[in-house]
Amino acid sequence: MASLNVKINHLHLKNPVMTASGTFGYGLEFADLVPLHELGGIIVKGTTLHARDGNPYPRMAETASGMLNCVGLQNKGVDHFCTHIYPQVRNIGTEVIVNVSGSTVDDYAECAARIDALDDIHAIELNISCPNVRQGGMAFGVTTEGAASVVKAVRARYSKTLIVKLSPNVTSVADIARACEAEGADSVSLINTLMGMAIDIERRKPVLSIATGGLSGPAVKPVALRMVWQVAKAVSIPVVGLGGICTATDAIEFLMAGATAIEVGTANFLDPSVTIKIRDGINAWLDAHGCESVSEIVGCL
Repeated sequence: MASLNVKINHLHLKNPVMTASGTFGYGLEFADLVPLHELGGIIVKGTTLHARDGNPYPRMAETASGMLNCVGLQNKGVDHFCTHIYPQVRNIGTEVIVNVSGSTVDDYAECAARIDALDDIHAIELNISCPNVRQGGMAFGVTTEGAASVVKAVRARYSKTLIVKLSPNVTSVADIARACEAEGADSVSLINTLMGMAIDIERRKPVLSIATGGLSGPAVKPVALRMVWQVAKAVSIPVVGLGGICTATDAIEFLMAGATAIEVGTANFLDPSVTIKIRDGINAWLDAHGCESVSEIVGCL
């Protein structure tokens, strides 16, 4: 078997396959369906400083080759995570990464600081690009100045591996990636969802409660792949690729484009065991092509 180990700064993953935030809960929800310890990592649902109710229903809609969502970061807040969720996930046998979101720079920094105190959480994914929150989120992720301001504030208060999740809804994703790297990001992950919309023609109203939401699934893969390729050439820090990954072939494409690791999102809703199948498929491809390590194909395009 080829070695599947990858490294993102000081974060060591047993394989490059992780779950994307918002599609896998806290991992516990999938424990009866997936051997969690065999995953490279689990990125838990978005966590904010204070509890959020999220957006009104309906907030999900199926689209051609994908889905729209405007969940709006519903969660019980970082203190609830630290007190109630962390004790349950700290020893599940793989890396647990917390996705951190906020409405202000100070919110991001304070939330990250509280997670920094958790010994068995070795990384966070900073969500500066959520497209379905009424305030904050998107505002930071679409400009180099906004992205830099959040990363700088969080870096000052967070000492472990810092991954920054980038928005595709920008003019130059490479510029924003470079701004994050300059302020101390250890890695960038991309893409977050694309802004989209669906209309109910009988009701003559948007399908989603707030009209627009984030598009994910196979429909966004070509865009995601292109952006990962561009960013991997623009920065020297590791890149994590996501966006429409459903098979091992998809994952290998992202690795060849320059991603050190990948995340699987919407596909988890179709097949809860898809992450394990992707991991096994990557390993089979590497063996069939005489590769001793997955690192041999990272950025080989």
